Amino acid sequence: MLDLLSYGATGWGDEMVQGAGMTLLVAVLAYLIGLGAGCLTAAAKLSGPLPLRWLAATYTTVVRGVPALLVIWLLFYGGSGLIGWMALLFGYGGRVELSAFAVGVASVGLVSGAYAAEVIRGAVHAVPKGQLEAARALGMHRLLILRRILAPQALRYALPGLGNVWQMTLKDTTLVSVVSLAELMRQAYVASGSTRQPFFFYLAAALIYLVITTLSETGFRALSRRADRGVRRAAA
Repeated sequence: MLDLLSYGATGWGDEMVQGAGMTLLVAVLAYLIGLGAGCLTAAAKLSGPLPLRWLAATYTTVVRGVPALLVIWLLFYGGSGLIGWMALLFGYGGRVELSAFAVGVASVGLVSGAYAAEVIRGAVHAVPKGQLEAARALGMHRLLILRRILAPQALRYALPGLGNVWQMTLKDTTLVSVVSLAELMRQAYVASGSTRQPFFFYLAAALIYLVITTLSETGFRALSRRADRGVRRAAA
């Protein structure tokens, strides 16, 4: 066992660490994209015109209704075909290949955004309507209501759900290994095939994921407590 640990640390330790770094990079970028898409989608579903509401509802229904792996495949192969077709319109007939990193971030972000939209929409609905009506009665304009009343309280309600979306986004990064992006699971797969020690490397990957998710959960709990204190202080 000691020989195995020594071999794993000296032979593939750097690759596993690099894979963990790539996993975090993809997860963070996809999560930020998902937050942006979620905010826009939630705004469209809450107060947008009918065509935008229909488009937002279609996006969240379709993306949440199909496997994330299928979204990755569609973007990887369908995106290349679409860009190639558009390139032909401008006279370029060469082969178009999308970056595995860009496809991974975009596809995981697309899935993350669909779930974040529902979390944000539910958080906005959880804010008492009486407070918004009182703010309007006092003559507060929409941006001030958003900044002083709606956003802080919606954030308080949304943080637990957004924490779950982050955990889901982090775990969905494992799926981008199918496009050969060298994230943690891909590195564990390559290392296990090279050394014929799959248990060791998959166990190492599991422990790394557990460390990341535990730290993430601790961070979101701290943010939730801080948001609760901020709302109570503002109410006082």
